[in-house]
Amino acid sequence: MDGELFTYDDEQVKEEGPVTCLGITFENDTKRREYFREELRKKLPELRLIEGFPIGEDDDIIALSDPPYYTACPNPWINDFIKEWEAEKVKLQAEGKRMADFEVLEPYASDVKVGKSNPVYSAHTYHTKVPHPAIMRYLLHYTQPGDIVFDGFCGTGMTGVAAKACGNPSYEDRNSIEAEWQALWNKKPSWGERHAICGDLSPYASMIAYNYNTPMNASLVKSEVHRIFNEVKDECAELYQTYHEGKPIGQINYTVWSDVFVCKSCGKEFVYWDASLDKENKCLRDEFYCPHCHTKHTKNTATRAFETVYDVFLDKAVSVNKTVPVYIAYSAKGRRYEKDADEHDRELIEKINGLHCNYFVPTYELPEGYNTQQPKKAQNIHYVHQFYTRRNLIALSTFFAKIQSSALPNKLKFIFTGMVNRSTKMNRIHVNNFFYGGGGWNAGHLKGTLYIPNLPMETSILEQIEDKLNSYLKAGPFLPKELDNIVYVGSANKVPYNDCSVDYVFTDPPFGANIMYSELNSLPEAWLKVLTNNSTEAIVNPGQSKDFLFYLRMMSESYAEYFRILKPGSWMTVEFSNTNAGIWNSIQQAITRAGFVIANVSALNKGQGGMRAIVSPVAVKEDLAISCYKPSTKILNISVDCYEKDLWTFIEEHLEHLPVSIVKDGVIQIVAERDVRILYDRLISYYVQRGFPVPINAADFQKEIKKRFVERDGMYFTAEQAIEYEGVRRVYSSISTLALFIGSEKDGIDWVKRKLEDAPMRYQDLTSDWLQDLVKPKKGDILPELKQILEDNFIKDENGYWRNPDPEKQADLDAIRNRRLMKEFEIYISAPKIKEARLEALRAGFKECYKNHDFATIVSVGNKLPEELLTTDEVLLRFYDIASSRV
Repeated sequence: MDGELFTYDDEQVKEEGPVTCLGITFENDTKRREYFREELRKKLPELRLIEGFPIGEDDDIIALSDPPYYTACPNPWINDFIKEWEAEKVKLQAEGKRMADFEVLEPYASDVKVGKSNPVYSAHTYHTKVPHPAIMRYLLHYTQPGDIVFDGFCGTGMTGVAAKACGNPSYEDRNSIEAEWQALWNKKPSWGERHAICGDLSPYASMIAYNYNTPMNASLVKSEVHRIFNEVKDECAELYQTYHEGKPIGQINYTVWSDVFVCKSCGKEFVYWDASLDKENKCLRDEFYCPHCHTKHTKNTATRAFETVYDVFLDKAVSVNKTVPVYIAYSAKGRRYEKDADEHDRELIEKINGLHCNYFVPTYELPEGYNTQQPKKAQNIHYVHQFYTRRNLIALSTFFAKIQSSALPNKLKFIFTGMVNRSTKMNRIHVNNFFYGGGGWNAGHLKGTLYIPNLPMETSILEQIEDKLNSYLKAGPFLPKELDNIVYVGSANKVPYNDCSVDYVFTDPPFGANIMYSELNSLPEAWLKVLTNNSTEAIVNPGQSKDFLFYLRMMSESYAEYFRILKPGSWMTVEFSNTNAGIWNSIQQAITRAGFVIANVSALNKGQGGMRAIVSPVAVKEDLAISCYKPSTKILNISVDCYEKDLWTFIEEHLEHLPVSIVKDGVIQIVAERDVRILYDRLISYYVQRGFPVPINAADFQKEIKKRFVERDGMYFTAEQAIEYEGVRRVYSSISTLALFIGSEKDGIDWVKRKLEDAPMRYQDLTSDWLQDLVKPKKGDILPELKQILEDNFIKDENGYWRNPDPEKQADLDAIRNRRLMKEFEIYISAPKIKEARLEALRAGFKECYKNHDFATIVSVGNKLPEELLTTDEVLLRFYDIASSRV
């Protein structure tokens, strides 16, 4: 291990002293941990009855926990901490660091854009993360020092990191945020630590969150890793040895492996690497030939070769995908070299495959699900340990065993789990860099999958330890200086807190079928020996029999818990990342069903996306931040006896919670939430969720609101807000076009046309605005996804940019679209009953039937439609009326 690894500047290791936790003073932190671990053990039988309790033995759960601050299960001390924090607020108020009458009326409506290039974000990988400087902006707006923040889908705990960073921001973050505050509100933010409670269903995620939210003694971490590294090297160096200049003095950094295929014609085996590598043209061929009979193959048509081997860990013979080492990068005499795998390398692999392992190996069976079907079907992999080569498995097992017996087991598990995915067969070679250099070969694994490529890259465990330690050390100065935040494992739909005990919620929940967290986390969790109990995991996963309705129910239950524990008048921010309009609508429905009122939707740009965002043409360019609030006690106490007269009280409070003005690039933006249609929709949603009849129809609502509030530029304000808005209007003369809301397919087509008037745009450039402008479609109508709207009505160039069609080519485009619509209409013809339908398909079908004098089909389909859909669409009603008179 390089000497420079341990030049990191840090204070000397301090001798432990007395610590006080929840009113109890201990000799040192070790004694505190021992005491609360025993207390946790006593409580485990009762805690096991709570939804979301993980799968694992008591000893393993206790070993992973650092109670009362971190429990790898539901945390029984949270209400005790909340009580202490509430008492602390009194002291902060006396010191002038808090205000007694603090109230946030307007949402944080400014778009947020931050990069991911900070040491904290880079210290450990995970499926999704929101950079903590982005979250800091919401915390500084919605809370004040000492406030209690909750995140029930915390992932890696960035909400907790942000809460502490508000009291100790980096120089860069402080300057950036203060400049934004000055521009937006002509003031500085209220700096000071907030308290965070971070829960997640995944033990793996919670372990990462715990390490991000606790202090790190860099000197001690370096010392322990250095010691362990030398021990692992002593035991495992020979596993990564290769020949250099005829001597076994090289240390392998990476080994490229290749699948072996079976020719479909001659039945003989050949190595994919040898057949597909085109050194002359510097690429891998899409089409390649069997070296024996010259039959043409592709990766999709070629058949993998399998062989039967004895699995010593399962104590049985298994059929495995046949692979061979083909290329090696190694170090010798202080320099790096590359070579084809030779006979010595193959002999070493044979020898290693005959070795046993002296330490724990995770032989857990893969859970059922969507992602786990990939390795099961393609490579016949059914157990966690089968994701590793024998060499990396032995080295990882040795490293993990040393960690378990170290002075800092949970700290070093942060480093270990950061290596897990890169140590598997899922790791891929970066082919372009292989030929052209620059950036290294290692492309990592394909995120969001358990996909094993045809050319996996085996990264040396010894090589990785140094890299992961350096990343962790760089994050050290940005981590909390003391234990305070709470991290636990548990379900978001069963939160063990008292009512009205939290000041703010920031959450980044799962979104439908985007990511199958528990399946992907099964690899690192197998090493931790504590697994996700995914029975209440809020996802859409056919492999687990979880459909859209299950997802909606789980999210609704979770937001209902958020609503219960949040104080009246306080706010919640929901980060959203998905292209599916159905998921977008379900998230909003779950939020409003819980009782929240949505006040704003703005953009949250995290910079460059993950692997899927980079390679996918339909990836979301930026996330959305939904700002919503729990109504005040006055609104919550509206009863069935006075709901009718208090409807304007609700509207007034809602107007007070909307941004007065949003200015982007010198142009005043229309605040969609101030549109009369949206205001009426918010009223209906809130009253329906409370079980009240809607006391006013849309027409009367529009008449009355004009009498009671001030209309400016198509938006409604209170009198005081109108004065403020007029002041902004005098400064900025330009105002954006009134938003075109998307409630039908025709609206969607018109919306896209307007967007593309000035210049072509990519799908990902349109997505965020599309979702923000969506409104609930007419009952029974199906609104197609943006992707379908584009494909049916617009033209895409070779670079992925969509444009409005040329008028001369519109006829061809209409013909293609009409054929697609007619295919859908044919489904409605044969359907026994139609609950919902695509309105444009119905219109096209009725028109075609009318042209063909097929009036019976129009009447037949019309009789099966929801009455509201048929009678409120003038086109359908006209065709139906004519057809009825002619049948």
